Amino acid sequence: MRIGSPKEIKNHEYRVGLTPESAKELVMQGHEVWIETEAGCGIDATDEQYIAAGAKIVDGPDPIFADCEMVVKVKEPQAVERKKLREGQILYTYLHLAPDADQTKELLDSGVTAIAYETVTGPRGQLPLLKPMSQVAGRMSVQAGATALEKAHGGRGVLLGGVPGVMPGKVVVIGGGVVGFNAAQMAVGLGADVTILDRDPEVLEKVGTHFEARASTRFSNAANLYDAVTNADLVIGAVLIPGAAAPKLVTREMLKDMHKGAVLVDVAIDQGGCFETSRATTHAEPTYVIDDVVHYCVANMPGAVARTSTYALNNVTLPHALRIARMGWKDALAADPHLAEGLNVHRGEVTYEAVATELGYDYRPTAELLR
Repeated sequence: MRIGSPKEIKNHEYRVGLTPESAKELVMQGHEVWIETEAGCGIDATDEQYIAAGAKIVDGPDPIFADCEMVVKVKEPQAVERKKLREGQILYTYLHLAPDADQTKELLDSGVTAIAYETVTGPRGQLPLLKPMSQVAGRMSVQAGATALEKAHGGRGVLLGGVPGVMPGKVVVIGGGVVGFNAAQMAVGLGADVTILDRDPEVLEKVGTHFEARASTRFSNAANLYDAVTNADLVIGAVLIPGAAAPKLVTREMLKDMHKGAVLVDVAIDQGGCFETSRATTHAEPTYVIDDVVHYCVANMPGAVARTSTYALNNVTLPHALRIARMGWKDALAADPHLAEGLNVHRGEVTYEAVATELGYDYRPTAELLR
């Protein structure tokens, strides 16, 4: 199979779909790999390293979209890229379609077969291709929140860890999954006063056992959520419903009762955000203020630490890419029901139920396509 990886063009996105090491693995399996020139510069991977791995360097993205059977990316294709996709082509990347009607429509119109990293499952129901980026984003959320809390950046002027004689900052993490767990780890490590909210008793037990007295847990009902948020210095939204739009848990009304200069970091922004006042921002302009509350809603947080993120991502995406390249998408999905969960769009049909429900499309189960 001929596989291509174009340079990412989303604002301040420095990751790349294939590392030189991943390209070499594909080449060793007999596949042809095309890499757009300088696609790897954001992770310090040179064109020469890709050539040494056996890949072909092409000038610009057009040859990849025109001639490659599978396109491997990191972020969802931008509008200009979606126009280049074609029927029968495999797109393997993050998509986050539920809150993105325009992207969904254009993927359907293109006839592409789109496999989304974020909905591929694991044997215990986990999301293994999303997990490493969730780990990165969770850890980054505390770094970003700590910076936004500085007075020069519009925040309260609170040091999360405090100092002897001065109370630490209060951090509230909404959601105890992978993002929330990693955010709590970082916040606890800084010495902050950390509270984790979740609705799953098993999750609360797990994080409570892990952190012991270093963090508090609370069941996430309306009263507890309001109390925690309005007393917080930093709130991290870490809620995920696989493939679906995130629920709006922090309302505009709550902002009026929050501390002036408190910070909201919405890690769920890729799925539409879990704060009512969230709108996607970029690394170029990461924050904005509503009702004296600072909002950080960067939709590609891991792109800021591109080298770490790219290698962590390739560790989990490459095995599936090798399988798809070897077997073709249909046989690969038929052989692996977990990979089959990644199929979101195929030849003009929505094949992921949560996306179809959210955006009002007819739903075509992947199992029907694989018969």
